Amino acid sequence: MSAALSLPLIAHPATPGGAIDDLRVQVVRDGAGWLLRYTLTGKLARLRIPATAARPAATDGLWRHSCFECFVGGAHGTAYREFNFSPSGDWAAYAFRAERVRDSAAATLPAPRIACTHDDRTLTLDAWLPTAALPATDITTLLGLTAVIETSDGSLSYWALHHPAPQPDFHHRAGWTARLPAFR
Repeated sequence: MSAALSLPLIAHPATPGGAIDDLRVQVVRDGAGWLLRYTLTGKLARLRIPATAARPAATDGLWRHSCFECFVGGAHGTAYREFNFSPSGDWAAYAFRAERVRDSAAATLPAPRIACTHDDRTLTLDAWLPTAALPATDITTLLGLTAVIETSDGSLSYWALHHPAPQPDFHHRAGWTARLPAFR
C-alpha cells in the first residue's frame, strides 16, 4: 500500500528567498521506503547549486549551502531522524533521542539514493530513503520537510512547511506539520 502527499514550503519571514517562485515536496511512501521529490522553480542562475560530487558520500555541514532536508519522528516521544540531501549527491543522516541531542547508541543509517536534475528554471531532487533508515513510530509519523537555499551572494533562505519561531529552527517539532499514519 502506498501513500502520497504534496506540500508547499514557505520561506522564513526573516530570510525571504527572492529568486524562488515555488518550492514543494512530494512524499510517496510504500512498504520499501519513501521517495521525497523536492521541486524548486525560480531564477536558478541567482542560486548557488552544488556541483555533482564525483563520489557522493555522507557529509556533515550540508545545511551551510543549498540542501534539502527531512525530519521524521513519532507524534509521541522525543526521538527523531534528520536527513540532509545536497544537489551534489552528498547526504547526511542523524538519529536524535531528544531535540538536538544525538543518539550515540544508534546504528549507522543506510545511505539514501539521490538524483538531481535542473535547467534554467527548475531543480528537481529525488531522495529515496529505505524503510531501514526510518524510525519506527507510533500511531502517527510527523514530517518536517525543509530546505536551505543559498543565493549567488552567499545569503541563505530557510524554507519549511511552517516556521513556529522568530528564527529558523528546523528541529522545532511545531514546524513538523505533515502527518502520515505509522507504517511499522
